[in-house]
Amino acid sequence: MKHCLVVDDSAVIRKVARRILEELRFSATEAENGREALDQCRMSMPDVVLLDWNMPVMDGIAFLVALRKEQGGNDPKVIFCTTENDVEHITRAISAGANEYIMKPFDRDIIEAKFHEVGLI
Repeated sequence: MKHCLVVDDSAVIRKVARRILEELRFSATEAENGREALDQCRMSMPDVVLLDWNMPVMDGIAFLVALRKEQGGNDPKVIFCTTENDVEHITRAISAGANEYIMKPFDRDIIEAKFHEVGLI
């Protein structure tokens, strides 16, 4: 079973994402900020990270840059899942190493399509 780390400061978003991921037969763990997520990745690298942009402690871009420097940190697919939808943010995310980009709000069809695009399904 593939594992997804859901990184978002909103407990509601994490819960909705977890439910969708479990329906898609992924195991899921959660982190409420980038620092917590990086610590989890150091213990066990996930197959995919659903990543929010705006979070306290460490935002999504800082996490992504740090993740890609870790041993095995290039392996997980990283999909930004955020309200930041302008071209500048998307370009910055892709340049930092994101594989895909989802706009909030999202649903199962959107996550399933993006996971399919990056080869997870």
